[in-house]
Amino acid sequence: MQRRKLGTTPFEVTPLALGGNVFGWTADEATSFAVLDAFVAGGGNLIDTADSYSRWVSGHVGGESETIIGRWIARRGHHRDVVIATKVGSDMGEGHKILRKEYIVRHVEDSLRRLHVEAIDLYQSHWDDESTPFEETLGAYAELIRQGKVKAIGASNLTAPRLGAALAASDAAGLPRYATLQPHYNLVERAIFEGPLQDLCVREGIGVIPYFALAAGFLTGKYRSEADLGKSARGGGMKKLLNARGQAILAALDTWSARLHATPAQVALAWLMTRPAVVAPIASATSVAQLTDLMHALTLELPPEAVQALVTASA
Repeated sequence: MQRRKLGTTPFEVTPLALGGNVFGWTADEATSFAVLDAFVAGGGNLIDTADSYSRWVSGHVGGESETIIGRWIARRGHHRDVVIATKVGSDMGEGHKILRKEYIVRHVEDSLRRLHVEAIDLYQSHWDDESTPFEETLGAYAELIRQGKVKAIGASNLTAPRLGAALAASDAAGLPRYATLQPHYNLVERAIFEGPLQDLCVREGIGVIPYFALAAGFLTGKYRSEADLGKSARGGGMKKLLNARGQAILAALDTWSARLHATPAQVALAWLMTRPAVVAPIASATSVAQLTDLMHALTLELPPEAVQALVTASA
C-alpha cells in the first residue's frame, strides 16, 4: 500500500484517512469496530477524531468517538500500526473555542484516557482561538511533547494569515510547529483552501488532511434532488448544493466514474489526492461495504483529462 509522509511528522500514512466523526453517532460500537478492522485490514493507518465528537447529538457530551476508538485499541492491545489523530479546542460547553494552556493540559488527559493510549500521535488545534496568543498554545504543546503525551501537532480551520503567524511564532520562540492542517476542502468547497493557504502549506511542507472530503456525502451521488434529502441524518444540509454548479460536478463525476469503472465517491477522493500539499483526505463510513468502496480510491489513477474536467466543472 502506498504511503505518504505526513507533513513534517515522523509518520507515513496511506493517502486516505478514516474519519471518526460517525463513531457513536450514526455508527454504533459494533459497526465502528468492524469499520476500523476493515480499514486496517485494507492497509489504512490514519484515524482522525476529536474530543468534541459527537457533542451535537442530543444526550451526548463529547468524547463518544474517542471512547469507541479507545475500546477498539484496548481490544487489540496496541496501536503501533495506526496513527491516531485527535483534536482539542472545540466548544465543549463553555460557549466558545479555547486553546489556553491550562485547558489543553487538562483536556489532553481526557483524550488519553478515552483513547487508551500513552501518547497521541497527532494532536490538533480544532479551531482558531484569537483570544489566546500562539505562544501560549504552542507552549502547552511543547510541554506535552516533552512529557511524552503528544508526538506531533497540527492545526485545523486556520486561515493563511493565521497559520503563517503561528509558524512565525514557533520559529521565533523555538516552539513546536504545526506539521499538518485540516481545512474544509473538496470539489464543492475549493475557495477556503486553494490560493494563499495552499501555497503556504506547499512552501512550508505542511501535510494537508482535508475534512468533508465527500461534502458530507453529496459527492457520492446519493443526493440528486430534494426527494433524496431524507436519506440520512446529513441530508438536510444538501439542499444548498443542489444548484447548477453542484449538478455540473455530479455530472462530471458520473462521466469519469463510468469511464474508469469506479464510483463518484472514489473519483472525488482520487481527485483530492492529486491536489498540491494534500496527503490524505478524510472520509467516514457507517458500514464495511461503504468503507470498502471508498478504499478503492487508493488504487484509482485519474488521467490528466479527468483531473482537468473536474477542475472545470467545480470552478
